[in-house]
Amino acid sequence: MALSADRRELLRAYCRIDEAAPWEDALLEVLFDAAVSYMTQAGVPEPQAGSERRAQYDLCVNYLVLDGWDRRDLTLAGTSAAENPAFRRLMNQLKLTAI
Repeated sequence: MALSADRRELLRAYCRIDEAAPWEDALLEVLFDAAVSYMTQAGVPEPQAGSERRAQYDLCVNYLVLDGWDRRDLTLAGTSAAENPAFRRLMNQLKLTAI
């Protein structure tokens, strides 16, 4: 799925990126492609536009993009890193209800 201009703006807002340099836009696109691929490989196909599942799918993709954006360093600060339980619940629901 190609990253449209509208979807890019939504991701910028979600990631709190006010103005992106060209390299940041390119990175955002790579992170988006990786997130969509992750969802597909996890057994969650991309829903059709207007589907009732679309909002949940987009939230999961947003989460994955933001996680990739925030964790670009080789190391994590702190003693532990945990996955967001809200993301896991959404992902599981989408997987269990995939047709």
